Amino acid sequence: MQPRITDISSPSNPVLKALKALSDKRGRREAGQFLAEGLRVCTEALSAGQVPETLLFTPEAERHPLTQALIEATWDLRGTILRTTPDLMQRLTGKDNAQAVAAAYPIPDISLDRIDRSTAKLWLVAENLKDPGNFGTMLRTCDATGAGGVILLDQSCDPFSVEAVRASMGALFSRQVARATGPEFFQWLRKGPAHLVGAALTDQAVDYRAAAYHAPCFLLMGNEQAGLPADYIAQCYAVVKLPMLGAADSLNVAVCAGVLLYHALDQLG
Repeated sequence: MQPRITDISSPSNPVLKALKALSDKRGRREAGQFLAEGLRVCTEALSAGQVPETLLFTPEAERHPLTQALIEATWDLRGTILRTTPDLMQRLTGKDNAQAVAAAYPIPDISLDRIDRSTAKLWLVAENLKDPGNFGTMLRTCDATGAGGVILLDQSCDPFSVEAVRASMGALFSRQVARATGPEFFQWLRKGPAHLVGAALTDQAVDYRAAAYHAPCFLLMGNEQAGLPADYIAQCYAVVKLPMLGAADSLNVAVCAGVLLYHALDQLG
């Protein structure tokens, strides 16, 4: 049976409006879905076993074999398949150079107890991470280094915002993500093997190249403005810092995380 494709040509279409609502945190919470944009990202999701609940594409994108694979997979699971114009795709994404494919996926369970620390030697933990772009970049670097994923603590950003999903470049579908409060995380950490290394510009911090890293290693990053709270630092086996040789007194948290991930990877093998 051929997949049923519905054409959308009006911005007032209720399905299109429902997809647009996923740009808002409240809309995502109410629908239990988030929006991903781009053929590459949606293909990465399919490779990770994630099938869209709603798939949207332009006529030009429809001809691509990767889009056809997404259409078939969505149809097999009785998802909604929509074809629309480039103008309406631009309205949906809010970008002048809008992607030609977008899809809605169910928001997964991101409780801390679902994290299996034995699946990776390295993990990132981010306290009060505000920038969704930094989160996506950190998750993408986790994918590149084979790290398990990112655990977000306290008042961190929404990992399923459009900005976070864009920046992750598909890593959101291949890495694990969890959210917890600080106390919940430290209680969970004590339930199994863990080597917690914090990054902070404090007097007791050592050069990141002088510290030892043991698996499973959890790299704890603080807020760019406030840094790690003192009681969080006290929980760490080691506290490290990156040398600052210029006039700037801070380094982008995603860049710092990347340096530490690759250095720890080199030690852990």
